[in-house]
Amino acid sequence: MSHTQHDLGRLGIWTFAFDPHPAARVRDAAAELEELGYGTVWFGEAFGRDAVSQAALLLGATERIAVATGIANIYLRDPIAMAAAERSLGEQHPGRFVLGLGGHRVPGSPTAFVGYRIPFSGKPVSSMRDYLDNLDEVPLNAVAAAVPPRRLLAALGPKMLDLAVERTWGAHTYFVPVAHTAMARERMGPEAYLAVEQAVVLDPDRERARRTQREHVGGYLQAPHQRNNLLRLGFGEADLADGGSDRLVDAVVAGGDIESIAERVREHFQAGADHVCLQVLTATPGELPMSQWRELAALVQR
Repeated sequence: MSHTQHDLGRLGIWTFAFDPHPAARVRDAAAELEELGYGTVWFGEAFGRDAVSQAALLLGATERIAVATGIANIYLRDPIAMAAAERSLGEQHPGRFVLGLGGHRVPGSPTAFVGYRIPFSGKPVSSMRDYLDNLDEVPLNAVAAAVPPRRLLAALGPKMLDLAVERTWGAHTYFVPVAHTAMARERMGPEAYLAVEQAVVLDPDRERARRTQREHVGGYLQAPHQRNNLLRLGFGEADLADGGSDRLVDAVVAGGDIESIAERVREHFQAGADHVCLQVLTATPGELPMSQWRELAALVQR
């Protein structure tokens, strides 16, 4: 990978599965993903490792692959702390760290039992704009990164997509059908970067695969911003009920054999994606899906 530009490759891996595993196991998994040829490893931030320590762990275990936060929650981290981490990781690993930023209420928020209320105040777009302003105003006293890290915004709606184009490299979209990729590309124009997460289930047992798909979709349908996004795309309230209609489930989570997954990836690229990151879902949440990651690596060269 060049140290003069960020190269995410065409295909990456997106996962929450690192969190339950010890650091040594995560290092081994990341090194294998790099050897398999994936361009980027993405990870979410919820109730496991924080985004900064996870990024440092993955970058330290690899040499070429890009590492991207998907996303670092702006409501969990002061802009000074985020700016310092961004600069430090960028300086230590030139051209390999991408800062994905976002922030919204999480279904099943644990605030009631951790004794801390996340300060969700203001509208999402204006809050993100203010956060970016603050990031840019933090004074630099440390060694500057030779290649300043790129930023992407978690963006679904038109206004956040516009802000992504205005202020960052582009957008990272999550839990979206191909129709959203087409809409986002049209809205953002040809130059902005568009990295699309695609959930997949590789399971020969069709009934088990459908359960895995529906469990994933049902959880996100509790989030108002996800529901609103799907309604904007033409799905109805009936599609969002009872864990999601078959039409909705299939649109958001690609299920089947590797050729079915390959077709969905092609559709995203045809709709305007620059990069697709695959989130493998299994019947055992939290497991490292190494066999599926190895199988899907066949798509890297397509």
